Amino acid sequence: MWRGRCRRLLLGCAPRPAPGVPKGTGGGRGYAPPAERKRFYQNVSISQGEGGFEINLDHRKLKTPQAKLFTVPSEALAIAVATEWDSQKDTIKFYTMHLTTLCNTALDNPTQRSKGQLIRAAVKFLETDTVCYRVEEPAALAELQKNEWDPIVAWAEKRYNVAIGSSTSIMGPNIPASTRDTFSSHLASYNMWALQGIEYVITQLKSLILSMGLIDRHITVEKAVLLSRLEEEYQIQRWGKVEWAHDYDLCELCARAAAGTLFVHLCSESSTVKHKLLQD
Repeated sequence: MWRGRCRRLLLGCAPRPAPGVPKGTGGGRGYAPPAERKRFYQNVSISQGEGGFEINLDHRKLKTPQAKLFTVPSEALAIAVATEWDSQKDTIKFYTMHLTTLCNTALDNPTQRSKGQLIRAAVKFLETDTVCYRVEEPAALAELQKNEWDPIVAWAEKRYNVAIGSSTSIMGPNIPASTRDTFSSHLASYNMWALQGIEYVITQLKSLILSMGLIDRHITVEKAVLLSRLEEEYQIQRWGKVEWAHDYDLCELCARAAAGTLFVHLCSESSTVKHKLLQD
């Protein structure tokens, strides 16, 4: 294919924290992949502090890779993160803890980006959006793209009252300035935490349009991932799959997209969860 894609692991962590401080994980930028670590705690709980909700591993408070107190803005998000830590067995597998990763990135902001920079980075994905780039041949793939991608583009154009279009040119479609401005204004309505999650989803799906459809609950995680992998799935149908590799890639992408979407919704959730899930 003239336009291949690769899926890259975007998780990581900072250098080794101080003794006794749990090693956290960060977003795709600024942190190197951590090694697995033997589980060193028995119980996980949450508590409310001055800066938000905290995660406790036994009697120690969780810290970020930059040694900041790990605090999240909502109880629902705290419970979700605590569940990640509680679900680890004998070995802590940091690469499975996507919500912890996103929280670390939001708290440490390793690249020191502002809200405006996050928004501009997200909107810039329109220039190379997966669903906007089409092929002319083979005809079967061109027809598949038209049937599967046109509806989500049409939805986005109607939902946001913008013009997007598609192109078979390697230069991509000509996105009007008004479309960029509209998406910028829409993204500005989200807080910094949510924007970190939105960018994370976009980088997984390689598409702002699919990401907004997912976050707006217009399409499911499974559908969004399938649409983002349309060319790969077409090739698999023709040539077969590499045993375990394609399935792993698909499951991992679904997990990351789902975690990012959940993060966007939970990071601004302010309601109190009356029955804590960890008290079972």
